[in-house]
Amino acid sequence: MTSPHPTTLVLGGARSGKSSYAEALMADRPALYVATGQAFDDEMHDRIRLHTDRRGPHWTTIEEPLELSATLDRVLMPDRPVLVDCLTLWISNLMHAERDVDAETGRLCEVLAEPAGPVVLVSNEVGLGLVPDNRLAREFRDHQGRVNQRLAQICRRVVFVAAGLPLMLKDES
Repeated sequence: MTSPHPTTLVLGGARSGKSSYAEALMADRPALYVATGQAFDDEMHDRIRLHTDRRGPHWTTIEEPLELSATLDRVLMPDRPVLVDCLTLWISNLMHAERDVDAETGRLCEVLAEPAGPVVLVSNEVGLGLVPDNRLAREFRDHQGRVNQRLAQICRRVVFVAAGLPLMLKDES
């Protein structure tokens, strides 16, 4: 795999291989991992531990469930790539905290419009299945779809991962 573009969006379903693909983009150099997940139960704690173990020792991790834009604005540098995993949990955290998802997405897009260094963003594609049967789930799905669309417009590279295989959707090299 090649070095990351200034902005890369990696999309896919649950267990599609999107995180592994994103990590492999920068596997040969020190990188910063911005984790948006929170361990509210033992199962999530185990998931976080497995991700951490898989990445290995050359990664530095920052846990940031809400203030993603400010964190990226502070940490992006030309010589160190940053991986954000994942936007799906970030959106869930924003909704749970009753934050304005559209406003927060706008701030993220401002930071990513001219990033100070390479960044890879991981996000779930949740709109391929059934329409959810409750309002909260539909709102979440709608937010996720809008966030993915907005970021796909500004990112230089967009990759969809299914069954561990990448499909290039956009590549403005």
